[in-house]
Amino acid sequence: MSTFEQESLDYHKAKNEFDTNGKIGTLITKPCDTVKELSMAYSPGVAYPCLEIEKDINKAYDYTNKGNLVAVISDGTAVLGLGDIGHLAGKPVMEGKCVLFKTFAKVDAVDIELNTKDTEEIIRTVAAIADTFGGINLEDIGAPKCFEIEERLKEICNVPVFHDDQHGTAVITTAGLINVLEMSGKKAEELKVVVIGAGASGIACANMYRQLGVKNITMLDSKGVIHTGRTDLNEQKKSFAIDTEDRTPEDAAKNADMILGLSGPEQISKEMVASMAANPIIFACANPTPEIMPDLAKSVRDDLIIGTGRSDFANQVNNVLGFPFIFRGALDVRATKITENMKMAASRALAALAKEPTPDYVAKAHNRTDMVFGPEYIIPSPFDKRLMEWVSYAVAEAAIADDVAGVKDFDMAAYKERLKRLANS
Repeated sequence: MSTFEQESLDYHKAKNEFDTNGKIGTLITKPCDTVKELSMAYSPGVAYPCLEIEKDINKAYDYTNKGNLVAVISDGTAVLGLGDIGHLAGKPVMEGKCVLFKTFAKVDAVDIELNTKDTEEIIRTVAAIADTFGGINLEDIGAPKCFEIEERLKEICNVPVFHDDQHGTAVITTAGLINVLEMSGKKAEELKVVVIGAGASGIACANMYRQLGVKNITMLDSKGVIHTGRTDLNEQKKSFAIDTEDRTPEDAAKNADMILGLSGPEQISKEMVASMAANPIIFACANPTPEIMPDLAKSVRDDLIIGTGRSDFANQVNNVLGFPFIFRGALDVRATKITENMKMAASRALAALAKEPTPDYVAKAHNRTDMVFGPEYIIPSPFDKRLMEWVSYAVAEAAIADDVAGVKDFDMAAYKERLKRLANS
């Protein structure tokens, strides 16, 4: 067993007799130290907020934690790079997601692991409990059923439902693409984009690129290019089937402006990089080993911009840049949905923040001195405390514009100041 493996196991265990195993617990937000406080926390005083909510269910936002609470829900069928390991085996990951919600956006979250893989049962269960929460974060549910689960729950539930495996990477890579387009002078509608990996994340990324204006997208799954001659495609893949003679990754890479890798190690070769168009971008997001290592890709050509999913390389595609702040903004305006507009607003906010001067504490966290907008810095750092102010604000503003916010006369200027204070609290 490696030292890091043992350290990780120890990290998840109780440190002393007063500690608990795992990574999350319950924080009591009101005092309960006197008889009077006890009578308000429970009987008889608790009856009064109950009666107010009975008269108006929206009062649940005023008298309970609903407005700052997200459920992280998984069936354990597509856990990180581990696959279908079972619902309880995925619990450490779901707890970790809750830690990120609280650490980065001050959002409370609870993990719920479902002991079922049945699509209908998952939908019924989540729909039945959704009103307890201000939002639902679906996590690590395998494709293609994840698409149906999310879409149907979005129709049923009165709170935002967001499958981060689909949309998180899409939001972050779209932000990077926005900045690369500006740097290169290319136009979205003129790009050739290749997506290696046609799972939940690949489909969501390609959909966001289409919203940005990209028209030419070649997608590949484990059998090669998704083309109109194939008869083995699900509905999501069919929407990306194109009439082409290309069949292999090598075919697709020729003259590509962008390659997005959401597959596995060594799926992008040096020859593929060499065959790409001028000023190309590669997002090699497989973890822990990217589709191609940055140093290898850069040895082929010096006009390349590359990002990976790893924190030890520049331009990290990290979902923590997105989901905590997207939910923060959605919760704060009591949104009923997370719309395409809200996701694009998050991407544009991330792209804009990357152009701002980087705070010293961010550079120190990365032990870098070159964190200036450019090829090695097209995406903000997860440690930038301004993320909440920029991304959550943009998401809340888009929710109001899309008429999915439950608040009226929301003061956006005051909200921005509150986000600044919250981020630094």
